[in-house]
Amino acid sequence: QVQVTQSGGGSVQAGGSLILSCAASGITDSRFCMGWFRQFPGRRRDVVSTIYIGAARPSPTYTDSVKGRFTISQDDANTVYLQMNNLKPEDTAMYYCAAQAADFQDGGNCFRLGAAGKFRNWGQGTQVTVSS
Repeated sequence: QVQVTQSGGGSVQAGGSLILSCAASGITDSRFCMGWFRQFPGRRRDVVSTIYIGAARPSPTYTDSVKGRFTISQDDANTVYLQMNNLKPEDTAMYYCAAQAADFQDGGNCFRLGAAGKFRNWGQGTQVTVSS
């Protein structure tokens, strides 16, 4: 059984930084996608960033609104991080981590998988609030 456990988040002023972390367990596949998503009130959950774990090229990918400000990374275990810098009030949302087994040639397809709503294993979510 796959479990996804996330931590981090909180409140910060505009221009500040936060880091989110996420650990996935119970995944038996050698390669799998992990991603960060966010959900604004009354809106659907959207993909923010993905990375392909276990691949020669992890292919970190970002949605346009966070490029240059957010960085996804992984450690040597099944843990990923989302470093969020220069946060803006419009980044305020509930952030979710997710994991999904996948067999891709191009790790960028993890982002497309997320955009298509195909991730099945989710963390509990954490609130990020950015005040102006």
